[in-house]
Amino acid sequence: MAGPVRKGRRTKDLVKKLEVGEIALIDHADLDRIAAEDLASSGVIAVVNCSRSSTDRYPNIGPLILANAGVILVDAPGQELFEKVDDGDIVHLDGGDIACGGQVVGRGERPTLDEIEDRLSEQRERIDVALADFATNTLEHVREEGELLSGEIDMPETRTRFSGRHVLVVVRGPGYREDLAALNAYIRDVRPLIIAVDGGADAVLKRGMKPEVILGDMDSATDEALSCGAELIVHAYPDGRAPGRDRLLEAGLEHLVIPAAGTSQDVAMLLAHERGAELIVTVGAHFNLTEFLDKNRAGMSSTFLTRLRVGETLIDAKGVSRLYQPGMGRFGVAMFAVAFLLLLVIVIAASPGLDNVTEVLWIKIKDVFGG
Repeated sequence: MAGPVRKGRRTKDLVKKLEVGEIALIDHADLDRIAAEDLASSGVIAVVNCSRSSTDRYPNIGPLILANAGVILVDAPGQELFEKVDDGDIVHLDGGDIACGGQVVGRGERPTLDEIEDRLSEQRERIDVALADFATNTLEHVREEGELLSGEIDMPETRTRFSGRHVLVVVRGPGYREDLAALNAYIRDVRPLIIAVDGGADAVLKRGMKPEVILGDMDSATDEALSCGAELIVHAYPDGRAPGRDRLLEAGLEHLVIPAAGTSQDVAMLLAHERGAELIVTVGAHFNLTEFLDKNRAGMSSTFLTRLRVGETLIDAKGVSRLYQPGMGRFGVAMFAVAFLLLLVIVIAASPGLDNVTEVLWIKIKDVFGG
């Protein structure tokens, strides 16, 4: 197998530039589900990883997603391939051998689908170890992130009005595409306020919608998303450091800053709750152990505390799509009116006895309007 290579150490940035038929060169330990889905959907024929795609820390399904999509995966940890190839170079893959310019520049492992499935099965059998460590870390960090529960976060005044509205928090997480598609009727009828968390802004725009607020560390959203007119809120570290703010300052974009512990999706939900949202619906949010470990999080204290704080106002997108019964909508009403008028015309045309009635009505109408 051969193709032009395109390299990037940050997978979420690389996938935005990949083209069909290319070979992606990445450096991504424990390749997570979202990264794998994005790589597979980009049309690449192979992925060469300079880290272990699965370290056995937990059962990550990224390698299996690539294999099921027909994308060849070569694990080459420790190989200095980023220094040996340039974007556009033609790279040849022969088993685990990686060649460029007629020379082998690295060697790795090329697991088969059966090998990937067997390894994933073994990892799942050891999930109790990952779960125990995860629970311990969660408890240890509850005290550190207690302000999420006590309400000590200083929320800035926003130009966006939240009070009494439904708020849709969109995170670029597992199943976010399917969740947005399932909520079409709800979004059309209810018109919720949309808060996009970082890369979630691009997901919203691709669906033909516009976020009213973009909140996060601003490292995943594209320049197009940040310039769409949404209110921008930078999630900073508790000590005030906000690396993503530099990008907005350079672009001359107005923004607010919220220093807080926890994740950006936690802060987005807390902001909506504190500003009086009637209901908070999450899209792509993380809810199970594998999803948290995919994000390289050792615990879920902030998420646990946030959900305690937000309480009954929070619901997952899947729950809304199952419970919400859409109405006809404006388009449906218009189509019903057109069908009714068409039926009325047909009835009149097919009933000679109604000719005199319609003629009298037409004369009355002309009299009223001076015809």
